[in-house]
Order: sequence, then C-alpha cells, then structure tokens
Amino acid sequence: MEKPALKYCGIRSLKDLQLAAQSQADYVGFIFAESKRKVSPQDVKKWLNQVRVEKKVAGVFVNESIERMSRIAKELKLDVIQLHGDENPAVADALRKLTDCEIWKALHHHHNTTQEITRFIDNVDGFVIDSSVKGARGGTGVAFSWDCVPEYQRAVIGKRCFIAGGVNPDSVTGLLKWQPAGIDLASGIEKNGQKDKNLMRLLEERMNRYVSISE
Repeated sequence: MEKPALKYCGIRSLKDLQLAAQSQADYVGFIFAESKRKVSPQDVKKWLNQVRVEKKVAGVFVNESIERMSRIAKELKLDVIQLHGDENPAVADALRKLTDCEIWKALHHHHNTTQEITRFIDNVDGFVIDSSVKGARGGTGVAFSWDCVPEYQRAVIGKRCFIAGGVNPDSVTGLLKWQPAGIDLASGIEKNGQKDKNLMRLLEERMNRYVSISE
C-alpha cells in the first residue's frame, strides 16, 4: 500500500514544534479554537520564526469568522485551513477565494457521515474523519470503527481523507490494514501533555514497516 500522509496536530509549544519538524510527518497542525491544545497566532508566528519547518502547516478552527481565519492564514502563511465546527460549504468557498490555502472539513463518524461528505465534496480539498465524543470536537484519543474507512475513501472521490481518533503506536497497524490516505493524531504521540519523541519514532517505525510488508 502507499504510505499514508501523516499529520501531527495540537502542537502547543516550541519544543513540540521542534520535535514535529524533525519527524516524518507531512503536516503539522495548530489549534486556534477552544481546546486544551489551543495556541495563539502570536506564539505560533514566533515559533515558526525559530524553527525550520519543511512540512505543510495547518490551522484548526471551530466556528470562527471568515475574516479572522483568512487573516491568520495570511499572517502565518498556512497551507491548510481545517474547519472543525458547524461550518457550511459557503464558508469553505469564501476561504478558497480569500486565501491560497487548501480547505479541509472535519466530520464526526456517525451514520450520516457519507452524506455530509457529499454535501462538502465540491467545496473542500480534503476531509478529516474523527470520532464522535459528546462535548468534544476532537483530540479525545477515542477510536471509531475503522472498517468504515474504505467507505469514506470511496465517498471523497479522490480527495485526501485523514482518519483521526485513537491512533497511537499500538493501534496504528490496525488502522493501516484499511488503507487510509491520511492519518491525523495528537494525543497518540503525547506523554504528560507534550509531544514525545519516542512515541513519534515508534509510530513512524511501525508505519514504515507495515507499508514495506504490504508492498
């Protein structure tokens, strides 16, 4: 199988960013919405000026104004705007016109998710499918039933689809057998609330080994 794209999300310190910058991740993500991993654009700008990051940079927003999202995207030179709230397709269309970013829509896994994908398919560049946990937008470390991944891959019609929720070094091979196009994780590579170099390395080793075996 082709190696999935890898996104390390919830970067919340200079040290986190330094570790992610040295990792095999393809994307690093910052959360600009209410969350235990929330960061300020000012801090992120400072960190990005201190660390050479050869990854694509994503900003995660929840029900934020189009004006603020586009302003932050331009200030930080984001590559991706990830909409993780109740945004509608018109918001995605507006951001595509105002910025040079890819626009991703995060959706929760439930019985109606494929219909939601269809609703956004013409308006976004990619999707993140996360577990549905009451009172939480994401970052819970809770997995959903990954046997639905092939259905989601078909529904996105060639656009990138990241799978999030409950991915860690111990569980990643269980997800890889369903051949996701992308993997998005935060808590799965954290120890005591901080990104952990050893967990990153272990996750990447297991991903690389699985892809090699599958090929």
